[in-house]
Amino acid sequence: MLKKLALAAVLAAGSTAAFADADAGCGIGSQVWAGQSGKVPKILAATTNGIFANQLFGITFGTLGCSGTGTVTAQVVTFTNENAETLARDMAVGKGESLNVLAELLSIKAEDKARFFAVTKQNFSEIYSADNQTSVEVLASLQSVMAQDDILKAYV
Repeated sequence: MLKKLALAAVLAAGSTAAFADADAGCGIGSQVWAGQSGKVPKILAATTNGIFANQLFGITFGTLGCSGTGTVTAQVVTFTNENAETLARDMAVGKGESLNVLAELLSIKAEDKARFFAVTKQNFSEIYSADNQTSVEVLASLQSVMAQDDILKAYV
């Protein structure tokens, strides 16, 4: 156990320049299995991230591959992963708690939320197209839709 903690400390100190894995998020597990593809490394990375419960630290301080730059942060990806079905339903109808939380995570101002809700509803089929299989792809599509809107492009 002590070796694992030492490994965690080394990785935490030396991983500030890395980026989060698109599926497993950021954290020690994503750093240990960085560059490996396939389901097994992603499952191991996500499991390790969960065991060490280090994503909050990484997001807060911008370490462990948790970049705080850009609109789509590890926190947004994690939220979208964990609330995928509810978020899709909320976008389809243009309202709901999950959609409101996503707006908060994206720092959408209160006066622009109604516009955000309407745009996600109007563009639901584009945001959740058959090509978008992961939360990262859905979020990229959402950003693309927002970039085309005169008001929402300020948040991309």
